Amino acid sequence: MQEAENIELYDRRWTLDYPELGTGPVSIEPYLSQEYFDRERDTIFRRSWLNVGREEQIPAAGDYFVQEIPNCGVSILIVRGNDGVIRGFHNVCAHRMNKLVWTNDGSCQTFSCKFHGWSYDNSGQLRGVPDEETFFDLNKKERGLSPVAVDIWQGFIFLNLDPNPEETLLEYLGEMGDRLAEFPFKDMTACYAYRGELKANWKLGVSAFNEVYHVAFVHPSSGNSFRDKDNMFGRPLWAKLDKRHHTLSILGNPDFKMTPVEAVAGSHTPQVSQGGVGSGRGSNPSGAKDWSLDINVIFPNFFVDVASGWYFTYNFWPLAPDRTFYEMKNYYAPPRNASERFSHEYSRALLRDILHEDLHMMEQTQAGVASAAGTARRNILLGDSEVCVRHHMKVVNDHVGRTD
Repeated sequence: MQEAENIELYDRRWTLDYPELGTGPVSIEPYLSQEYFDRERDTIFRRSWLNVGREEQIPAAGDYFVQEIPNCGVSILIVRGNDGVIRGFHNVCAHRMNKLVWTNDGSCQTFSCKFHGWSYDNSGQLRGVPDEETFFDLNKKERGLSPVAVDIWQGFIFLNLDPNPEETLLEYLGEMGDRLAEFPFKDMTACYAYRGELKANWKLGVSAFNEVYHVAFVHPSSGNSFRDKDNMFGRPLWAKLDKRHHTLSILGNPDFKMTPVEAVAGSHTPQVSQGGVGSGRGSNPSGAKDWSLDINVIFPNFFVDVASGWYFTYNFWPLAPDRTFYEMKNYYAPPRNASERFSHEYSRALLRDILHEDLHMMEQTQAGVASAAGTARRNILLGDSEVCVRHHMKVVNDHVGRTD
């Protein structure tokens, strides 16, 4: 009976549940056009809630990190004040507009400008002005750091460059926030990161991780863990497309045979109190029997993919139409012994190797769309298993087409 149910499930056409997406070819112009790239900056990245980190990065008063948003030409200082509140400021001195903080992260009670020594506390207030009596009509209360809207959801820090955001963060997240509300993010504080520059458009990065159709081919050593005899090509177990965000649940092959080293590493993975599959603890919304993980994309550029006992994230920051800064982070419960630390390191190395395979494929895709073949054809075809690719591209296009 289960086999018959699976066949019926995998024959479902998820795209047809969302007729507004269409089923036709999709233009490649958004991967190439400088004009389109500039419109993305103005209509998306300057107006959306953007994930920039997590609370545990700055646990104590004075702890900070700097987030560059290169396509918008801004540098943002995220700092925890003495009152415990996390705030965001443009990383610019209010005197002569020099860069204020030059290090990526650290801890500091007072930030001093290297140009003329103006200093600010960790709530952004101007506290010190050398030779203050020579300035005319100086009101230090009005010369603090320029604030940026910041809010927290499930420990994730978001900012919005719009001085007056159209929505609160919770309003922006909508159903996605509800779906992930009970996932135990706070219990998984061991973090391992990879970052670098990608020679591809940022949307190609998003698209590559928005489906598992590619897994059996790009990742031959691990692809069998996401397919079985009834689902050879990564058809979704479940999909839900929201106004901007979406979730894709994917198969975990119960018959997948791990190597001896994989089995040892897996047997020592630190666990958290998450409950069983389909328990409603922020994962596997459909309660599918052979579930492995959920791909959750928070528009425009943030993935928070959840599995049983761990999760991982991606951020894709546009640099140019054909260049992107990417960051991947893996999160686990803190290891309690050497065996669990080994499990972390094995998983970290495995995911690094998988990531390298994906990055190479993204760069080759960018080269392809920019080639004579790409410019002659001008579009790509998407199958039903790529429904979330189509959804993300449509949401981007809808934003770019805004005139307000």
